[in-house]
Amino acid sequence: MEVILARPRGFCAGVHRAIAIVNRALQLYKPPVYVLHEIVHNTHVINELADKGAVFVEELEDIPRGSVTIFSAHGVSRTVMNRADKLGLRTINATCPLVSRVHQRVISLNKKKYDVLVIGHKGHPEVEGTCGHATGAVHLVSTPDEVAFLKVNDPARVGYVTQTTLSVDDTAEMLSAIRKRFPDISEPERTDICFATTNRQGAVRELAAQVNLLLVVGSKNSSNSNRLREVARTQGTPAYLIDHADEINPDWLKNIARVGVTAGASAPEYLVEEVTERLREHGGTGVREMEGEDETVQFKLPDMTV
Repeated sequence: MEVILARPRGFCAGVHRAIAIVNRALQLYKPPVYVLHEIVHNTHVINELADKGAVFVEELEDIPRGSVTIFSAHGVSRTVMNRADKLGLRTINATCPLVSRVHQRVISLNKKKYDVLVIGHKGHPEVEGTCGHATGAVHLVSTPDEVAFLKVNDPARVGYVTQTTLSVDDTAEMLSAIRKRFPDISEPERTDICFATTNRQGAVRELAAQVNLLLVVGSKNSSNSNRLREVARTQGTPAYLIDHADEINPDWLKNIARVGVTAGASAPEYLVEEVTERLREHGGTGVREMEGEDETVQFKLPDMTV
């Protein structure tokens, strides 16, 4: 059984930045440092940071007044930011710069009296944060069918943004429905789906054609990891999302000649290494990486003075 690794895979620039922000805050201010929600959606990353003294909370009210508090890479609403100020928290914003760009577009469209369509998954923290930056009309749409029932102020003054971790294919279907309903729709100059999401989905699309099975390393609540599994299955390749090597079911590997392995944008590389080692134990005879380009984008850390 041959093992082929996707390229690129794993951590994106926004995740690298967010984790670095928590580590730097722990160095500067000493534990405990509080983080509102999971800094990124990966249980292993969360546990490692918690062991260093990061405390993850779901409500700002659970944080002692005056504490250093970090907003996650997914972003938060303006209401959350204002409430943190009123509670006397010393905040650091770890929102991915690409998500912040989406926030700015929402604000800009509303200033021009446009209704904003936010294409994304209901309940996802990034989507809630994006909608929470609206200063005017905003509508969350998750399926093409919902587009037909939208009620806007002026069909000629409508724009859209998207969650950065969506499936490229699914988003294309959504945009087709939106453009049909709103021919004058204002579109971003470039897609809001981040380059890392697009690159990983493209690699999986190519890899799925070469293997009999694909394993996606990532946590169950990771949107981009779930999309990678869906991309493979759309190609007709069986695919499973696993949080770590222990979740591999040996029955999946029966009569498999080639297995592909990728990782979501918030999954550390050591988890991939553990998965490949486990596959060797189950008959893997060789591991190679597919051809692909390395990502060189890096995001600067924000001002850490609070």
